[in-house]
Amino acid sequence: MNIKVIKSGNDYAQAMARLTALMALDPKDGSKEDNELELLALVIEDYERKIVPPVVHDPVEAILFRMDQMNLGRKDLESYIGSTSKVSEVLSRKRPLSLSMIRRLHKGLDIPADVLIGSAETTKEVIGEEPEMEYAKFPLKEMHDRNCFGDFKGNAQRLKDYAEDLILKFMQGLLPKQAEPAFLRAPLHQRGTRGADGYALLAWRLCVIKKARANPAPREYKKGIITTKWLKDLARLSAFDDGPRLARERLGMAGITLVIEPHFKGTYLDGAAMLDDGRPIVAMTLRHDRLDNFWFVLMHELAHVAKHLDEAHPLFTDNLDSPDEQDRIEREADEMAGEILIPNTAWEKSAARTSHQSKDVVALAEKLGIHPAIVAGRVMHETKNFRSLAKQVGHGLASRHFV
Repeated sequence: MNIKVIKSGNDYAQAMARLTALMALDPKDGSKEDNELELLALVIEDYERKIVPPVVHDPVEAILFRMDQMNLGRKDLESYIGSTSKVSEVLSRKRPLSLSMIRRLHKGLDIPADVLIGSAETTKEVIGEEPEMEYAKFPLKEMHDRNCFGDFKGNAQRLKDYAEDLILKFMQGLLPKQAEPAFLRAPLHQRGTRGADGYALLAWRLCVIKKARANPAPREYKKGIITTKWLKDLARLSAFDDGPRLARERLGMAGITLVIEPHFKGTYLDGAAMLDDGRPIVAMTLRHDRLDNFWFVLMHELAHVAKHLDEAHPLFTDNLDSPDEQDRIEREADEMAGEILIPNTAWEKSAARTSHQSKDVVALAEKLGIHPAIVAGRVMHETKNFRSLAKQVGHGLASRHFV
């Protein structure tokens, strides 16, 4: 027996000739010739698999064939594909089949799912199941504007038509297989987001994870690295003009990824702390683009990372404009953030607390080694007077560091 790997057409011709000769012998099971025949067939099959391209099924031809079999007209396809124009575009190959179309055609006309799928990026399992989410409820236009769907082109209606296809492709690799509905329903701690659009919130979380994975923290996170001293040192970076950028670098060196992702309509988020495969992420929306807000939200989310974030509580989302919805955990994060930025003992003794004067704000900031915007923000928050020191809170000065 002298069987070798087939590398050329000449090798293939010789192998086929030998295969024909062995088959003509009709060898007995288990004989030397039978074993050679079996091995030779495997070698030939392997070579043919490499040189012969796989058969690609044409979904349109399959639909036309079934129409002919069942004596159906184009009008009969509207219940599976949609309007007359959509049927025309599909049959003329100007519009690809969406997952919802494939699912209806498969069930209604009994066309094999793998034939309808063709070269589409999906699996028969997806076609065989009813979708567990209403994909059209995702903020499709906003996601498209953020380039979540790659080179997809189309208007709002086309986005809805292909919502399932686009969302599943966007989710691919971000979540464990078949975990999307569970991820949507996953228990999360949220303050001020109870009335938030769940689909928009999920879209935001996915965008955050994608950004975090594209630019991960350069070091591994170790529980316990966030101490009071570490946070105070971080707060002092606020005194520098490029403080927010320096803060992101400091977080990265601690194994924490800082992501800036604008909120979607209907979420009203300021920030979140979350785990992605054990790696902590601090996400901020900067919907209030002020320096005082940046530093308070950052400290609040880091308090969650240090004290509350774990596998049992993998996500905390916050709308800090909703103080009435605080519980023990949120109060703890607020108190920790406030104490790090402006210790209560210093605040009680400060003239800024009662005078609300700009010079006193600057004096306290210099004493604490922090940016005056943080002190001005504290005054505005406690007095509920959002005009008195508006120029000092650093409007528009946080987002410019993350362009």
